[in-house]
Amino acid sequence: MSCWAVASPCTVRCAAHRVPPVAAAVRARRCAALAGALLRGLASGPDLACGEVLRTQARGVVRALGATLEAPASVSGPRRPGEAGSLIVSDHISWLDALALLAVEPATALAKREVAQWPLFGPLAERAGVQFIDRDRFRTLPDTVAQVADVLRGGRSVLVFPQGTTWCTESGSGFRRALFQAAIDAEAPVRPVTVSYRQDGEPSTVAAFLGDDTFAASLHRVISARNLAVRVTPHPALHPAPDRRALAAAAHAAIRGTRAPAHP
Repeated sequence: MSCWAVASPCTVRCAAHRVPPVAAAVRARRCAALAGALLRGLASGPDLACGEVLRTQARGVVRALGATLEAPASVSGPRRPGEAGSLIVSDHISWLDALALLAVEPATALAKREVAQWPLFGPLAERAGVQFIDRDRFRTLPDTVAQVADVLRGGRSVLVFPQGTTWCTESGSGFRRALFQAAIDAEAPVRPVTVSYRQDGEPSTVAAFLGDDTFAASLHRVISARNLAVRVTPHPALHPAPDRRALAAAAHAAIRGTRAPAHP
């Protein structure tokens, strides 16, 4: 078991279309649009990691996939000079979560190292400044926490998914505590954010990336999804306390609300 991950009962069988998928011609147009959006992102070079460039390119990819982004203009709002960045923490359902969040709040994202191997998306993530984590090496954890704290002190937000694995809905497991220490060390606010998916206005699991699912199969499901909307809902900032356990619990409670886990 990875030192970062937790077990999830969700499997690929949980991921399903709520409404009939789109026609083959629509899928073909979306594939072409996605290829164009990814190539434009790659053509941005090192500039892709810059705030507005990253936001614009991420929005373009979400749009090319045929999804609608329902989100505020920003997660953390304007920041004063010299103020620490925010530790943005979110539930984790899909690889699409990060794209949706970066389309709202340009940040340094953490991702498992396997993402770097994904066709086109991997090189794009690297140019966007994503930091890849080796989740099987416990001894790297203190260095990762220290690096995140340094980024926060420098005024840039950091995006993490503390569940350590994906669930089919936004009401999954609790949060691992380690990376909350970075916010405490940097005296940075924690910004809980809920990411959820809808089709025709109703909750949908079609975007979920679960278990032994392949990225190609998940991508095909998303491109085939009819009327898919990604909703980004920020919650009030949490200000670090000495207890990272309480901070993690408060962030998870804000995201989960009153909903019970999909799999008790």
